Amino acid sequence: MNPVNTLSRRRATLALACAAGLGLAAPMAMAQAPADGPIKLIVPFTPGTGIDLIARTVGPRLAERLKRPVVVENRAGASGNIGTEAVVRAPADGSTLLVSVNTLVMNRSLYPQLGFDPVKDLAPIALTSWGQLILVTHPRSGMASATDLVAAARKAPGKLNYASPGVGTPHHLSMELFKTTAQVFLTHIPYRGTGPAMTDLLGGQVDAMFLPIHVALPQVRAGKLVALAIGSDKRHPLLPDVPTLAEAKAGNVNVDMWYGIFAPRSMPAAQVAQLNREINDILASEEVRKAFSAQGMDPATATPEAFGQLVARDADRWAGLIKIQGIKAE
Repeated sequence: MNPVNTLSRRRATLALACAAGLGLAAPMAMAQAPADGPIKLIVPFTPGTGIDLIARTVGPRLAERLKRPVVVENRAGASGNIGTEAVVRAPADGSTLLVSVNTLVMNRSLYPQLGFDPVKDLAPIALTSWGQLILVTHPRSGMASATDLVAAARKAPGKLNYASPGVGTPHHLSMELFKTTAQVFLTHIPYRGTGPAMTDLLGGQVDAMFLPIHVALPQVRAGKLVALAIGSDKRHPLLPDVPTLAEAKAGNVNVDMWYGIFAPRSMPAAQVAQLNREINDILASEEVRKAFSAQGMDPATATPEAFGQLVARDADRWAGLIKIQGIKAE
């Protein structure tokens, strides 16, 4: 065998291998977002919500850390499903992220024909915070505690009613969980948004409602609403005199809402880990803590794995309630 020809063949083989390697690497390089390209934080609800606050608080700080523009985009509609689907269908290159709340997992059972799975088709990036719901009534109801509400509901099943911003919202499902636990029945009156529901609650047209602390607090302090209990494991510093549902002997019910950030499912693990580190550092700042606390939210952090486990457990919990109560989306 001619050694020159053998060497030539080896060089040719090596060249082909390198070319093939470059060919395989090229698509991977193309899958990465440009280092200076913008990142979109999709908020699947209207401006002014707690989720929107998180996005607009974290966004500028994330931009500083990554040296990339970060823009917040509100894509409201269909109980958050429109914005969620936009992220599910987006390239998994780190350029499109979802900021959401536990409505995400509720929708999985409420809308079985979505065409995507809000749990399996998203990669958990970071838990950002927890929010609490409080059970409230209007002063003319004569009720001063959750115990009073339970007693009145048992005395006349179905006579009392409660409001929610719509079927499948955390406000709605939290009350359904409370009803199941306390073994009482209140008639559900769904509204199209928190505003109209609040108007009728303040006017005494409806008897009770679960509301986020930051929404209810001004009305409670003004004496326009009565806080009956908080749906959490512990009292909240903003309303230290309001007992938990368990303390009020109205059922051991925890309806805390988690908030977090997600990416399309197949986002590379290295990018997930980097974003988790950066966001956790942002959440640790005193400035962010104060911004969140003013809205009744408590900053929280977790690894992507731990956050994913939380999301999966919560999905199962609400799926069970939705099935038992036969709740269907409008």
